[in-house]
Amino acid sequence: MSQRKALVVDDEIHIVQVVAIKLRNNGFDVRTAENGAVALELIKTEKPDVIVTDYQMPVMSGLEFIENLRGDPETADIPVIMLTARGFAIEDEKKEQLKIANCLSKPFSPREVLRCIEETLSTSSVT
Repeated sequence: MSQRKALVVDDEIHIVQVVAIKLRNNGFDVRTAENGAVALELIKTEKPDVIVTDYQMPVMSGLEFIENLRGDPETADIPVIMLTARGFAIEDEKKEQLKIANCLSKPFSPREVLRCIEETLSTSSVT
C-alpha cells in the first residue's frame, strides 16, 4: 500500500508543525503550504489524499481555496477538513456545497485531527 499523502494549509506555522508531526508519526507523507494560492500550486504535483486547511488565511481564504479545488475535475474529490477559529461557523449549506468533510474548531488536539482524517479517509475510500 502506498503512503497516504496529506496537505496541511495554514498561515500559523505552529499549527502546521503540530499537525504535520502528528500525521508523519502516523505514516503520512505530509506537505505544507502557508496559504491557499501556494497550496493550489502544490496540489498540481502532489495529489494529496486529504487536505487540512485553515479558514482564515491571507491571499486566499480557506473557502476560496476549496472553491478552486472543487472547480477542477482533477482535485474536485479530494476530502477537505477545515480548521476554524471559535465563532467562525460555516453554514451546513456551504459545507455541503463545498463538500467539506469535517470542521474542527481551534484549539484542537492533534489526536482529534488525526482521528478526523482517519474517519474521513475510511468513508471516502468506500465511495
